[in-house]
Amino acid sequence: MKIMLQKKILLLFLMFFYLPNCLANEVFLSLKKNKVNVRYGPSLESPIKYVYKKINLPIKQIDKNENFRRIIDVKNNSGWIHISQLKQINSIIPLKDKILFRKPSNFSKPLAKIKKGRILIVKRCNENWCQIKTSKFKGWIKNTNIWGKIK
Repeated sequence: MKIMLQKKILLLFLMFFYLPNCLANEVFLSLKKNKVNVRYGPSLESPIKYVYKKINLPIKQIDKNENFRRIIDVKNNSGWIHISQLKQINSIIPLKDKILFRKPSNFSKPLAKIKKGRILIVKRCNENWCQIKTSKFKGWIKNTNIWGKIK
Protein backbone atom coordinates (compact mmCIF):
# COMPACT_ATOMS: atom_id res chain seq x y z
CA MET A 1 0.00 0.00 0.00
CA LYS A 2 2.78 2.42 0.93
CA ILE A 3 4.70 1.67 -2.30
CA MET A 4 1.58 2.33 -4.39
CA LEU A 5 1.16 5.70 -2.68
CA GLN A 6 4.82 6.58 -3.33
CA LYS A 7 4.41 5.66 -7.03
CA LYS A 8 1.30 7.84 -7.31
CA ILE A 9 3.08 10.78 -5.67
CA LEU A 10 6.03 10.37 -8.02
CA LEU A 11 3.71 10.22 -11.04
CA LEU A 12 1.88 13.36 -9.91
CA PHE A 13 5.19 15.14 -9.37
CA LEU A 14 6.33 14.28 -12.89
CA MET A 15 3.01 15.33 -14.41
CA PHE A 16 2.88 18.72 -12.70
CA PHE A 17 6.55 19.75 -12.72
CA TYR A 18 8.53 17.88 -15.35
CA LEU A 19 6.09 17.59 -18.29
CA PRO A 20 5.14 21.30 -18.50
CA ASN A 21 8.84 22.24 -18.50
CA CYS A 22 9.52 19.85 -21.38
CA LEU A 23 6.67 21.27 -23.42
CA ALA A 24 7.62 24.87 -22.67
CA ASN A 25 11.17 24.26 -23.88
CA GLU A 26 10.25 23.15 -27.40
CA VAL A 27 12.96 24.28 -29.79
CA PHE A 28 11.96 25.24 -33.32
CA LEU A 29 14.51 26.09 -35.98
CA SER A 30 14.43 26.93 -39.69
CA LEU A 31 16.46 25.61 -42.59
CA LYS A 32 19.21 28.03 -43.60
CA LYS A 33 19.75 26.78 -47.18
CA ASN A 34 17.80 25.65 -50.25
CA LYS A 35 19.34 22.19 -50.01
CA VAL A 36 19.79 20.49 -46.62
CA ASN A 37 20.79 16.86 -46.10
CA VAL A 38 18.97 14.89 -43.42
CA ARG A 39 20.99 11.92 -42.17
CA TYR A 40 20.21 8.65 -40.41
CA GLY A 41 22.67 9.44 -37.62
CA PRO A 42 24.52 12.39 -36.03
CA SER A 43 27.61 12.23 -38.25
CA LEU A 44 28.78 13.44 -41.66
CA GLU A 45 29.69 9.81 -42.35
CA SER A 46 26.12 8.71 -41.70
CA PRO A 47 24.12 8.04 -44.91
CA ILE A 48 21.73 10.69 -46.22
CA LYS A 49 18.12 9.77 -45.49
CA TYR A 50 16.51 12.51 -47.61
CA VAL A 51 17.13 16.10 -48.76
CA TYR A 52 15.03 19.16 -47.95
CA LYS A 53 14.79 21.70 -50.76
CA LYS A 54 12.89 24.45 -48.95
CA ILE A 55 14.76 27.35 -47.36
CA ASN A 56 13.12 28.65 -44.15
CA LEU A 57 11.21 25.39 -43.55
CA PRO A 58 10.36 25.31 -39.82
CA ILE A 59 11.42 22.14 -38.02
CA LYS A 60 11.34 21.03 -34.38
CA GLN A 61 14.50 19.91 -32.57
CA ILE A 62 13.86 16.72 -30.59
CA ASP A 63 17.43 15.75 -29.65
CA LYS A 64 21.01 16.91 -30.02
CA ASN A 65 24.43 15.29 -30.25
CA GLU A 66 27.45 17.61 -30.46
CA ASN A 67 27.06 19.57 -33.75
CA PHE A 68 23.98 17.68 -34.95
CA ARG A 69 20.32 18.17 -34.17
CA ARG A 70 17.68 15.48 -34.47
CA ILE A 71 14.63 17.09 -35.99
CA ILE A 72 11.05 16.35 -36.89
CA ASP A 73 9.02 18.24 -39.49
CA VAL A 74 5.35 19.04 -39.87
CA LYS A 75 4.80 15.68 -41.66
CA ASN A 76 6.57 13.70 -38.87
CA ASN A 77 9.68 13.00 -40.96
CA SER A 78 12.75 12.86 -38.74
CA GLY A 79 16.52 12.68 -38.99
CA TRP A 80 19.77 14.44 -38.12
CA ILE A 81 20.96 17.81 -39.52
CA HIS A 82 24.28 19.57 -38.92
CA ILE A 83 23.82 22.86 -37.04
CA SER A 84 25.53 24.81 -39.84
CA GLN A 85 22.38 24.18 -41.92
CA LEU A 86 20.00 25.57 -39.29
CA LYS A 87 19.06 29.02 -37.99
CA GLN A 88 16.77 30.52 -35.40
CA ILE A 89 13.10 30.15 -36.23
CA ASN A 90 11.75 32.80 -38.58
CA SER A 91 8.90 30.95 -40.24
CA ILE A 92 5.66 29.10 -39.61
CA ILE A 93 3.38 26.77 -41.55
CA PRO A 94 -0.39 27.10 -41.24
CA LEU A 95 -2.09 23.77 -40.48
CA LYS A 96 -5.39 25.11 -41.86
CA ASP A 97 -6.25 27.65 -44.57
CA LYS A 98 -5.96 31.22 -43.27
CA ILE A 99 -7.14 34.68 -44.29
CA LEU A 100 -4.40 37.31 -44.58
CA PHE A 101 -5.59 40.68 -43.27
CA ARG A 102 -4.11 44.16 -43.78
CA LYS A 103 -4.15 44.80 -40.00
CA PRO A 104 -4.37 42.50 -36.94
CA SER A 105 -8.17 42.52 -36.80
CA ASN A 106 -11.01 40.41 -38.21
CA PHE A 107 -12.58 43.70 -39.32
CA SER A 108 -9.56 44.71 -41.39
CA LYS A 109 -9.45 44.35 -45.16
CA PRO A 110 -8.78 40.73 -46.25
CA LEU A 111 -5.85 40.56 -48.68
CA ALA A 112 -5.52 36.89 -49.62
CA LYS A 113 -6.32 33.31 -48.72
CA ILE A 114 -3.25 31.49 -47.41
CA LYS A 115 -3.36 27.76 -48.08
CA LYS A 116 -2.38 25.28 -45.38
CA GLY A 117 1.18 24.01 -45.68
CA ARG A 118 2.65 27.23 -47.12
CA ILE A 119 5.87 28.54 -45.56
CA LEU A 120 5.34 32.02 -44.13
CA ILE A 121 8.12 34.35 -42.98
CA VAL A 122 7.28 35.89 -39.61
CA LYS A 123 8.05 39.59 -39.10
CA ARG A 124 6.57 39.90 -35.60
CA CYS A 125 3.77 38.54 -33.43
CA ASN A 126 1.54 39.75 -30.67
CA GLU A 127 -0.82 37.76 -28.47
CA ASN A 128 -3.24 36.63 -31.20
CA TRP A 129 -1.75 37.71 -34.53
CA CYS A 130 1.46 37.38 -36.57
CA GLN A 131 2.63 39.78 -39.23
CA ILE A 132 3.92 37.61 -42.08
CA LYS A 133 5.13 37.90 -45.62
CA THR A 134 4.93 35.60 -48.59
CA SER A 135 6.43 36.04 -52.03
CA LYS A 136 3.47 38.23 -53.05
CA PHE A 137 1.80 39.53 -49.88
CA LYS A 138 2.42 41.10 -46.48
CA GLY A 139 -0.19 41.14 -43.75
CA TRP A 140 -1.51 39.60 -40.56
CA ILE A 141 -2.88 36.13 -39.75
CA LYS A 142 -4.27 34.68 -36.55
CA ASN A 143 -1.60 32.66 -34.77
CA THR A 144 -3.72 29.56 -34.12
CA ASN A 145 -3.31 26.22 -35.92
CA ILE A 146 0.29 26.78 -36.98
CA TRP A 147 3.47 24.67 -37.01
CA GLY A 148 6.41 26.56 -35.50
CA LYS A 149 7.02 28.54 -32.38
CA ILE A 150 6.01 32.16 -32.31
CA LYS A 151 8.55 34.54 -30.82
